[in-house]
Amino acid sequence: MTFLLDEIALATARLAEAGVPSPRTDAEEIAAFVHGVRRSELHTVKDSEFDALFWEGVARREAREPLQHITGHAYFRYLELAVGPGVFVPRPETEVMAGWAIETLREMDVNAPLVVDLGTGSGAIALSIAQEVALAEVHAVEVDPAAYTWAKRNISEHGQGRTHLHPEDLAEALPELNGKVDLVISNPPYIPPGAIPRDPEVRDYDPSRALYGSGDDGLGEVRAVERTARRLLRPGGWVAVEHADEQGRAVYLTFPEDNGWRDVRLRQDLTRRDRFVTARLGQD
Repeated sequence: MTFLLDEIALATARLAEAGVPSPRTDAEEIAAFVHGVRRSELHTVKDSEFDALFWEGVARREAREPLQHITGHAYFRYLELAVGPGVFVPRPETEVMAGWAIETLREMDVNAPLVVDLGTGSGAIALSIAQEVALAEVHAVEVDPAAYTWAKRNISEHGQGRTHLHPEDLAEALPELNGKVDLVISNPPYIPPGAIPRDPEVRDYDPSRALYGSGDDGLGEVRAVERTARRLLRPGGWVAVEHADEQGRAVYLTFPEDNGWRDVRLRQDLTRRDRFVTARLGQD
């Protein structure tokens, strides 16, 4: 066993004691980042090449700073995105919603689908759709200046010329696209004011503007997404919006038949918890 692998074992124990959910993985990710190799190549790092910056990264993770802030990147579906302070770190549960959107768009009888991502953050959803749906034109909306900067960086690297970023509020965005959009998708802020996230990585590092929704129930932005989607979508177009697991029924009821919505469904994430609602705008 090499010196680096010995140090990773020690770091794993420290991170586990600190309550980090995936201590071995995180220790290896930090080691790979510091030494400029893949995790599968850690055994190839010579003892003389060990970099003590590894322990600086471990100390930051031990203090529950997000791994993605330490390495400067986050993985989302097939993308490696730049992230850091000021932008919400994309989560695996959101990949499920993005996957639903991608499959729905592929099944549409539309040559070049038009998509809007409201509150794009890092650009994860918008860029995944642009990458995986041939000829899709994606408009990403982000009003927060810090998040906008991260999205601009990621779109510049991965946008393929078909992802367009707009510094607009999701409630008033893109009036020029009214009635033309095939799919609207959003992971808006939805934590109720006063609620305290359990995980330090979320509570202490994710930007509050991306976490806390308006209104007593935190669903003010979800309701704004419903209104904007109703305005933007063509008849037969789809909307998908993420929410907390305990908010499923309330979000479901945000898309009533009286507003023209059809086929409203609660959908689950990988842990079988309610995670997002989808609905189709009626054609009658």
